[in-house]
Amino acid sequence: MSTWRRLHVKVRAAQGLLTSSSRRPTEQHTWLQGHFTLCRGLSTGGPLRNDFFKDLEAQLAAMRKKAADALPGSGWTPFEINPNLPPERADIVIVGGGVIGWSIAYWLKQKERVRGGLRVLVVERDPTYSQASTVLSAGGIRQQFSLPENILLSLASADFMRNINEHLGVLNEDPVDLQFNQSGYLFLASQEVAHIMEENYSTQRYAGAKVSLLSPTQLKEKFPWINTDGVVLASYGLENEGWFDPWTLLNAFKRKAVSMGVIPCYGEVTAFKYTINVMTTADGEQVDFRRIKSVKVQMPNTLEYQPVECAIVVNAAGAFSGKLTEMLGIGLSSEDTITGIPLPVEPRKRYVYVVHCPDGPGLDTPFLIDYSGIYFRREGLGGNYIAGASPEEAEEPDISNLEVDHQFFEDKIWPNLAHRVPAFEKLKVTSAWAGFYDYNTFDQNGIIGIHPVVNNMYFATGFSGHGLQHSPAVGRGMAELILDGDFKTLDLSAFSFRRILDQEPMLERNIV
Repeated sequence: MSTWRRLHVKVRAAQGLLTSSSRRPTEQHTWLQGHFTLCRGLSTGGPLRNDFFKDLEAQLAAMRKKAADALPGSGWTPFEINPNLPPERADIVIVGGGVIGWSIAYWLKQKERVRGGLRVLVVERDPTYSQASTVLSAGGIRQQFSLPENILLSLASADFMRNINEHLGVLNEDPVDLQFNQSGYLFLASQEVAHIMEENYSTQRYAGAKVSLLSPTQLKEKFPWINTDGVVLASYGLENEGWFDPWTLLNAFKRKAVSMGVIPCYGEVTAFKYTINVMTTADGEQVDFRRIKSVKVQMPNTLEYQPVECAIVVNAAGAFSGKLTEMLGIGLSSEDTITGIPLPVEPRKRYVYVVHCPDGPGLDTPFLIDYSGIYFRREGLGGNYIAGASPEEAEEPDISNLEVDHQFFEDKIWPNLAHRVPAFEKLKVTSAWAGFYDYNTFDQNGIIGIHPVVNNMYFATGFSGHGLQHSPAVGRGMAELILDGDFKTLDLSAFSFRRILDQEPMLERNIV
C-alpha cells in the first residue's frame, strides 16, 4: 500500500505542476522521482499533460510486473544468474573441447535416434585455446603408420575431410575450407631402419594406403633439392596425405555440433561425485568399482561452480587427461591393484618453428620426415616453412610453461635441416610456438574405450601427436561404443585400457 500511496502523491503533485500558471513560459521543471523533465513553452500544456500520464502508466505497469514476478511460484530471484553456467543435468559430459571432444559430440548427435533426445555438454577449460594441442599442431595427415588400426583411422578420416561439407556444412553458413595441401609425406630411412620401412610399406599397402618406395636415385630425380647422403630408402604417400588448418577443423566440428544442440561450456572440471562398490574377484582380490554421479564445473576467473549430474563422462582432456582420472582415485594407490594403475598420459612440450628461406624447395615440397628425427613442410607461399623435432627422452623440456627454446633449433634442428636440404643453410627463423602432446608413455598410441573400474567413464586420449588427423574416425568410433555398445565401422578394441592392465603395448614405429 505504501508504494501506491507514494505514487498517488506524485500524481497529485504532478497535476499541480502542470496546472500552475505563475511561472515564466520558458521555465523548466524537473521531477527527480519520476526521471523525466517537463518543459513549458507558449502552448496550453495539454499534449504535455497527456505525455506525462502515458509515462506514468508505463512506470506503473512495470512496477506491477515486477511485483508479480516476485510472488511465490515465479521464476524471479534476487541473485544474478550467470548465463555461462552449464546445465544442472546432461546425459553425456565430454571433458575437453579440442578436436577429439567436439568430434565425439558431433557424432553422438548424428547418431541420436530422436532429435534432441540426447543432452551433450562439452566442457573446455581454455576459452582462448592457447594451450590446446589441436591448434598448436603441425596439422598433418598421413597413412604411413606401422599399425593397421592407425592406417585405417587415417583412411577413414581422410575420406571424411574430402567430403567435409556433407558432414559439417551448416545451413546459411559459409562452407568449410580446410585449406588442404595434397603434398604427401616423405619418410627417409637409413640403412639401420630400412627394413622397418619395408615392413611398414607392406602393412600400409595391404590396408589400402597408396604409398610408393623410392631408391636414393629415384628420390633425387623427384626432389632434386634433397641431399640423399645416408638415405637408403624413402617412402612417399601418393594420396590422402598432406596438411590442413587445425583451427578450421576444430571450429567446423564445434559449429556443426552446436547447431545440432550440443551445449558448449568454458570451465574446468575440478572434482567428481561418485559411488564405490567393492567386489571380490575369483582370485580373492577386492576391487573398488566406481560410478560417476556428477561433475563439478568451476567457472573461469570466479569462485562460482556448477555441479552437473550425468550418466556418462568422456575423458577427452588430452595432455591433462591423466590428472582428470586421478580425481577418481585412479592411479594413486599401489600399481599391484587395478585401481592403482594410472592412465599413462602426460603432457610433453613440442616446439614448432617457422622459417623463411627464399631459395628453399617449391610447391612440390612434401611433409618430410628425416631419420634424424627432424621434420619440415611448406607453410603457404613465399619461401616459408615450419620445422620441428621431438627431443630425446632425457632432454624433455619443462612443461610448466609454453616458452620456446630457440637454442634447441640452433643445436638440434638446423644442422640436420641444412644437411638434408642445403638451401636451408640460409634460412631465418621468423616465429615459433610451443604446444603439448597428449603423450602416452606406455606405447605412444591412443587409449579408446571404457575404464575397467569406472563403468561410465570413456577415454579418447593419449594419441601422442596423431589425434588431430584421426579425430573424425575416433569420434565416430566413440559414439558407436557409447550408443551402440560396440564399434561398428572400425574395430578399435585394440586401443582399449585392457592392454595397459595386461602390459601388452601396441607399439607404433612411425611416431613423429
